Amino acid sequence: MNGQKKWAELREETLAHPEAREAYEATRIRYELGRAVRERREALGMTQAQLAEAAGLRQPAVARFEAGGTMPTLPLLERFAAALRLRLNVAFEPLDRAG
Repeated sequence: MNGQKKWAELREETLAHPEAREAYEATRIRYELGRAVRERREALGMTQAQLAEAAGLRQPAVARFEAGGTMPTLPLLERFAAALRLRLNVAFEPLDRAG
């Protein structure tokens, strides 16, 4: 492999640093929330503009959120949930079960 490290090795080395691990986790949360909103919106046949109107937002804010570009507040998540006909459920889980 010409002395180059594999991606998995580099990732593990990087995530061994607490600051990097925290940043990775924050990014993962934003991505997963954005993906969940996008998937539900699409399942309902809604456009981003329609979701924005139903949630009292502007379309670019929905696009940024779906792309994982913003860390939402609980009130924002509640607005998305209501607009998507969902109930927001926030929970803690043990780290040994976290994926």
